[in-house]
Amino acid sequence: MTLLDRLPPVRGKLEANVTLAPFTWFRVGGPAEVLFQPADEADLADFLRACPVDIPILAVGVGSNLIVRDGGVPGVVIRLSARGFGQISTDGLTVTAGAACLDASVAKKAAEAGIAGLEFYRGVPGTIGGALRMNAGCYESETKDVLVSCVAYDRAGQRHEISCADMGFTYRHTAAPHDLIFVSATFKGKRDEPAAILARMEAITQKREQSQPIRDKTGGSTFKNPDPVQSGGRKSWQVIDAAGLRGYQIGGAQMSEKHCNFMINTGAATAKDLEALGEHVIQRVKATQGVDLHWEIKRVGIEG
Repeated sequence: MTLLDRLPPVRGKLEANVTLAPFTWFRVGGPAEVLFQPADEADLADFLRACPVDIPILAVGVGSNLIVRDGGVPGVVIRLSARGFGQISTDGLTVTAGAACLDASVAKKAAEAGIAGLEFYRGVPGTIGGALRMNAGCYESETKDVLVSCVAYDRAGQRHEISCADMGFTYRHTAAPHDLIFVSATFKGKRDEPAAILARMEAITQKREQSQPIRDKTGGSTFKNPDPVQSGGRKSWQVIDAAGLRGYQIGGAQMSEKHCNFMINTGAATAKDLEALGEHVIQRVKATQGVDLHWEIKRVGIEG
């Protein structure tokens, strides 16, 4: 009996042995044993309730900060589609968005409605689901600053509405249980003129264009910024640069010349190349700078 045979019927899409590389921004990685794309929230809940508890489940977004290892991911990978989880609505000063919505799309919708405070999402690659899981942010703003509440389902298919205060947000982290799959979130901003908000978003776009390798196959920031006491207030890119690792390459993986806290796939990288490069940077920065770096990019699956 295959894994697919053990899974409950769904209204969405269930497929076996689906290569995940096209679903990640690095464009690397092996297959999901099974990929499930639920039709909607009810389909997801029904599946979780009926799925045997011994089958591992992993939820992914658009793979903007994800390395899928070359051996693939055992069990079921759940990917929320824009069709079922991509709606955005506004009401007064609040914005409600599905977990599959791109962060940048949420920022734009808020701006058009004259809701300020979500501009930073224009500079955050990925989806709202990932933003909730990582307390995503940039340019001195984070998800915790604008979130009101979110909706998630646990491994048993139970629905939970969670307030921002109960998410236990810290830097690039939430204390919410790992088995929760976020499906939507509500944010609150403040009133401003759409033109002024859009102008600030454009400034963010230009800053990213100038300073980050956004045209390359990358996963965004590779490492979280280190402890400021240990690093003397330096950011990750500064300690990486000081260690002489700007442009350093292993196989097809390289620390970007443009922004050395960004790892890029130069064209033929494997997940093994990317992970080996990241681990080398961690070790070299510790040896030469005395600073501990920690992955911001998530790594999943088994080695090929």
